[in-house]
Amino acid sequence: MRAAGASRAWYTSRMQWSDTGIVLSARKHGETSAIVHLLTAQHGRHAGLVRGGAGRRVRSVLQAGNEVQLTWRARLSDQLGTFTVELVRARAADVMHDAARLAAYTAATETVDAALPEREPEAASYTQFAALLDAIATAEDWPVTYARWELGLLAALGFGLEAVAASRVPLLAGQPAPADPRARQAAVLDALALTGGYLPQALADHRTGLPARARLLERLGRANH
Repeated sequence: MRAAGASRAWYTSRMQWSDTGIVLSARKHGETSAIVHLLTAQHGRHAGLVRGGAGRRVRSVLQAGNEVQLTWRARLSDQLGTFTVELVRARAADVMHDAARLAAYTAATETVDAALPEREPEAASYTQFAALLDAIATAEDWPVTYARWELGLLAALGFGLEAVAASRVPLLAGQPAPADPRARQAAVLDALALTGGYLPQALADHRTGLPARARLLERLGRANH
């Protein structure tokens, strides 16, 4: 039998925890609040209610891609619960000056929000996602990184495409990206066409599509990066 003190400690740990997270989406709820989805470092993709989240000050914190320190509280472990959040890094501001990079941020957060199951801790997912956002903000060849990240995401979700990628898309098999800008653009689009064929099967919330990702593909197809 669990000791009384141990039982109380378990109850507390289940009803309240703190973590670091990246904002995936925020949707207004009622007049002043927002329902927010975060990818957390230790607790997976997690939703919660942010009171005052519809207000101007907090809304700026809840921009997709921003990194926050958060505390989640609930009376029961299976409830939505509430978040209190504090901005750690305004990642969204890193890409506001570049429409293509901003589109990539939006597509990445949309994809993670749709694909990862809720409340299933996977520290690697958080680390890889944070690295992707860093690359989108700073790397010249960020579209290559994005395409390879999608392959890794699908692998984490149980879709082993390495053999398919090696035979059809050298870029996803670890080969260097072409030096010629047009060839690199074509390689990225080929890679995203392959991963995009499997993503609908991977969506945890069974969405019919990923509109932000579609807009990113359209943008990548119009110009070289």
